[in-house]
Amino acid sequence: MLASRQRVNARLWAAIASDEGSAKLQDAMIHACADGGKRIRPLLTYASALAVGGSVEQADAAATAVELIHCYSLVHDDLPAMDDDDLRRGKPTVHKAFDEATAILVGDALQALAFELLCADGAGVSSEQRIDMIACLASAAGARGMVGGQALDFEAVGEAQTLEQLEKMHSLKTGALIRAAIRLGALSHDLCSAEALASLDVYAAKLGLAFQVRDDILDEISDTATLGKPQGSDSGANKPTYLSLLGLEVARTKAEELAGEAIKALEHFDEKAEPLRRLADYIVERLN
Repeated sequence: MLASRQRVNARLWAAIASDEGSAKLQDAMIHACADGGKRIRPLLTYASALAVGGSVEQADAAATAVELIHCYSLVHDDLPAMDDDDLRRGKPTVHKAFDEATAILVGDALQALAFELLCADGAGVSSEQRIDMIACLASAAGARGMVGGQALDFEAVGEAQTLEQLEKMHSLKTGALIRAAIRLGALSHDLCSAEALASLDVYAAKLGLAFQVRDDILDEISDTATLGKPQGSDSGANKPTYLSLLGLEVARTKAEELAGEAIKALEHFDEKAEPLRRLADYIVERLN
């Protein structure tokens, strides 16, 4: 996993670096993407490409693009009009380190850059594949995905939620981009079958929910220094969580069950899918 993190970090810096435009904006973009993150989404993209017989080279643009979308979402989530957080990945959020207007522009720029990378020719990925990948990421990032989930999250503040409602919200807010990360890796290889894509979609859906359950657990049991962001921020904002509905022990069991179901979805894959299996275990065992 370390090699893949280093790989996507290098591509993030190369994508952001420019001799044109605002130096302040570029510095803020680098600050937003600084390598304190776990890079789980690009790791999933690389692992998915390998699972279907592709290569990390084919998946480079997709892995970098999905992380750019994730970083943009964090910058905007942290804004005073949204979650109003001061700390992200152990350092001041972009609007604190720079200013609010710059943070808005950083999010806009990172989102645009993600699609610019997917449009670029290279690594043996055909025009048809790139169109499918652009459509996949656009759908996952927009009103039918991450942004739609964020809207539901705000609407739920202070409201009683059923487990079904909570899962719907998180399947969009968190799960949509995780599903896209995995699908993008598979789409980067032109020989990926429809059957493999279907199995990966099941894996991704289960994993996205497991990721959020673990996040809710860590928000309760961890600390700010370990998380790199304010501990207890969701409960403090009166947001519904898996812990508020299920309790700690049931939530832990649910995360493990979801990870097991994700791994089971890969039963027809050979050893090339081992990185995906390891990532499922890591996601429900991680400490931040």
